[in-house]
Amino acid sequence: MPTSIITTEDLREFKEELLEDIKAMINHQSGFAPKKWLKSPEVRDLLSISPGTLQNLRINGTLPYSKVGGVIYYDYEEIVKVLEENRIHNKF
Repeated sequence: MPTSIITTEDLREFKEELLEDIKAMINHQSGFAPKKWLKSPEVRDLLSISPGTLQNLRINGTLPYSKVGGVIYYDYEEIVKVLEENRIHNKF
């Protein structure tokens, strides 16, 4: 069985290749596009709110929704729009 000697340069090249692979995986995951339509549990998880709070947002018209066959759907872009419209800018 032949032996191979690993040099410091070999380890450096391996490290760089590994880092590039990890960066590519992270970029691939962060490039994840959210679904256009979300169901209530997904919206609650996304906003970290309770079912009652989500219901209040629907009732008072803050968060638009569509209802199909008893299932409520929310447009992801509308959720982002509501968040941006309600952004508070503090001036110090």
